[in-house]
Amino acid sequence: MSSALDRLKNLTKKISSYEMARKDNLSRLEELFIELEIFNKVEEFTKLFDFKAINLSGASLLEENLGEIKEGKYLQILAISYDKEAKVKSKNISLAYYGRVENVDIDLKNKVVEFIIRYRFEKSFMTLEHYHDMLGSFNLNDE
Repeated sequence: MSSALDRLKNLTKKISSYEMARKDNLSRLEELFIELEIFNKVEEFTKLFDFKAINLSGASLLEENLGEIKEGKYLQILAISYDKEAKVKSKNISLAYYGRVENVDIDLKNKVVEFIIRYRFEKSFMTLEHYHDMLGSFNLNDE
């Protein structure tokens, strides 16, 4: 009995930790949205999540070399929209352009990288909730 109770306590603690991290992440993401002036292209913060994805040009998002610049490239935040009704279904939209990456202030570059990672963190929660809701339409106990 104690083992089951301990597992439940650990699970509850982990879920609570994720929810706190998510709340803090959203708050910081909104700060970066304003600081990086993304509002010039996306009027409302919540509209960010209408994009299929947001990507980065000019710096690495790989864990082993996160933020490492790609010489000769331009630092740019790119959003990917998707319209299943359109002839060209996927479209890249520049949300912010900062110039040649080797000329961009390191703090600014780091904030851009942070913005992308924080966006993806929240987007992953939204995707998880979406699929959880979809699974709810199946009655898994009626086998």
